[in-house]
Amino acid sequence: MNITDPIADLLTRIRNASTAKHPSVDIPASNLKKAIANILLEEGYVKGVQVIADDKQGVIRIALKYTETGAPVISGIRRVSKPGLRIYTNCEDMPKVMKGLGTAIISTSKGVMTDKAARANNVGGEVLAFVW
Repeated sequence: MNITDPIADLLTRIRNASTAKHPSVDIPASNLKKAIANILLEEGYVKGVQVIADDKQGVIRIALKYTETGAPVISGIRRVSKPGLRIYTNCEDMPKVMKGLGTAIISTSKGVMTDKAARANNVGGEVLAFVW
C-alpha cells in the first residue's frame, strides 16, 4: 500500500474511527505521527497514545475520547498543508482555529507544536492540521 500523504491518512483514520464510535484506532508509526498524536493527547482530544513495537515500523494505538452523551471530543479535524500545496506561516500570522477554541498543529524548526506554543517560542513553520 502506497500512501502519498501519511498525515492525511492519520487524520482520516482518527476522523473515521471517532465517527464510527470505535474505542481506539491503530495507525502505522512514524516520528511525525507520534508527535501529532502526543499533541492531541496533551490538548485533551484523545484519551491515550500507545506505541506498539512490531518487527516493522511499529503501530500507534490512539484511544479516542467521547463526551458523556457519546459524542466524539474531536468534532472536526482537517489537513491544511497538502503535498501539492504547502502552507507556511510566520509567528505573527499564525492561524487561530475557531477563534482560539481549536488547535493548529505546526511543524517548526524546533519540532511539531501547537499554534500557541509556536507563538510563545516565536517561530513559524508549516501548518499541518486544524483540530477542533
